[in-house]
Amino acid sequence: MNRFLVALGLIVSLLISTTDRTLAQTSLTPATPLGSWLIATVQLPGGDKKWGGFAELQARSNGTFSQYFYNELKAGVSYDLDKNFSLMVAGGRYATYDYQDLSTGPLNTEKRLWEQLIINQYLSRLKFEHRYRIEQRWFTYRDGTTPYRNRIRYRMNMFVPLNNRTITDKTAFLSLYDEIFVNPLGPTFERNRLYAGVGYQFDQHWIIQLGLINQTNYNPATFESGVFTPQLATGKNNIVVGLTYRLKRSKNSEKLPSQPD
Repeated sequence: MNRFLVALGLIVSLLISTTDRTLAQTSLTPATPLGSWLIATVQLPGGDKKWGGFAELQARSNGTFSQYFYNELKAGVSYDLDKNFSLMVAGGRYATYDYQDLSTGPLNTEKRLWEQLIINQYLSRLKFEHRYRIEQRWFTYRDGTTPYRNRIRYRMNMFVPLNNRTITDKTAFLSLYDEIFVNPLGPTFERNRLYAGVGYQFDQHWIIQLGLINQTNYNPATFESGVFTPQLATGKNNIVVGLTYRLKRSKNSEKLPSQPD
């Protein structure tokens, strides 16, 4: 137990330090509103059938539960190689609006396809998820342009059950993750997400999570007309409320309550 508490303390200290550095590098000001992300997910675990999947609807707002401007609708099919390794192919539609004038329609829409590998580690009461994802992205902007982009993502998610040794029925847990976004064509380091939250698994079906996420976008340094502009980082904090309904399978082992986004 003492080793567990020491390890947990070191990890939390590292995450706090990373958060401080991230916020120091961004252009957050007191005038930046606290946004909100609302996430509703239906999951089908692989179980003994190995095949599973998910469907998700997400809405985001510029203010706290106000000034709606963005939504996602996505779904995917997964295959569990075993308890620790899972493959997925998924896709979705993403739309961004001007929250001051929703009647004009989306500023841009994106159709996205991705392939991913998830590796789980179960270290006593510390549970880690490593997610590797490759994305193909097709955009349609209001001005008629249709660019295409690729992106690579890596996320490390740590879960800590608080009142049980595993995340099962009637279990409260902590969830902490950091995710980096890489653009193969540059700017190489495109985005970073840092999340901390708490959750509760009521039973085999229902899970709720509440957290705070900092999303920071990075623009590359430029040198134009003899003027050097250093790398610019813009960040925003958001409240995250996630509700998951998990379909029951005849054989369900411990399943980490990770968010598909």
